Amino acid sequence: MSGSDATMEAMSGYGDNWGLIGHEWAVNLLAGRLATGHTSHAYLFTGPAQVGKTTLALRLAQALNCTGANPPCGGCRACWLIEERAHPDVLFVEAEGASLKIDAIRSLQGFLTLRPFEARYRIAIILRAQETTPSAADALLKTLEEPPPAARLFLTADAAGSLLPTIVSRCQVIPLRTVPVAQIEAALREQSGCPPEEAELLAHLSAGRPGWALSAAREPQILAQRAEIIEQMLTVLQANRTARFQYAEGLARTEGLENVLAVWQSWWRDAMLLSEGSRARLLNVDHLATLEQVASHSGPEEIRRAVRAIRETLKNITTTNVNTRLALEVMLLDMPYL
Repeated sequence: MSGSDATMEAMSGYGDNWGLIGHEWAVNLLAGRLATGHTSHAYLFTGPAQVGKTTLALRLAQALNCTGANPPCGGCRACWLIEERAHPDVLFVEAEGASLKIDAIRSLQGFLTLRPFEARYRIAIILRAQETTPSAADALLKTLEEPPPAARLFLTADAAGSLLPTIVSRCQVIPLRTVPVAQIEAALREQSGCPPEEAELLAHLSAGRPGWALSAAREPQILAQRAEIIEQMLTVLQANRTARFQYAEGLARTEGLENVLAVWQSWWRDAMLLSEGSRARLLNVDHLATLEQVASHSGPEEIRRAVRAIRETLKNITTTNVNTRLALEVMLLDMPYL
């Protein structure tokens, strides 16, 4: 999007819910605190990836520094610069690689000690704070304990339990939960102009995460990649052990392996629900016929074993130094033959 296009979009304003899909209670809470001048010096926004944590933190930063009549107005210089992540008084901090190191927190500390250049507050937004190293977490705690007067810190994390309790205790926690499918579907149709059928599919696949749904609506390759992943999965699960091992060798070298396994996990989750007689909360609604066939062919216990195998493999390759190829081979041996 060009600068002029972004400006025109911002000038339209965010509306009553700050431009978010869902999370009305959180917006109302923060708007009320803003109206009375009783905002906290630190907020921790928790919830699943792409549920809206970063967007809400960004909107609060805009509201605190907005010069318009109805903060965040979306049209003033401060709102526009923060939206573009270009405001001199708002710093975004995130991990470079697998962890957020102490050097990044030290830079944040130096940033917050300076007086605001043109805004009311100097604001640091720390994305995925659960990725801080122990030394970085200790340094962050010191800043939270003694923040400069004009400083505000916003943290995002998957869960409060993934951070030091002492860090959590010094923040106001705003837990964001998944958004109803119908609400996401309506927003996709109204805001993104999605055709009804596509909006319904994306809303279900999002698993209640508006950010994922909006990204998929903008980027057609997301659905195309998903279709390819499912096709390959169904093919390999019809193959013998030797072919499965060959597939594991190639899959281990695949860029975006976590996304591949996440698609597998969502697909087999749906198969498990169907095998137990439930059609509620299905994600892969465009594969219902195939899922029903698999559910009737494999049986509940075999499907539950597949779900456990995928979940454990995903956990191991993201949190340990496990041999990826070996982990995938073991997983594929636990998968049903279709």
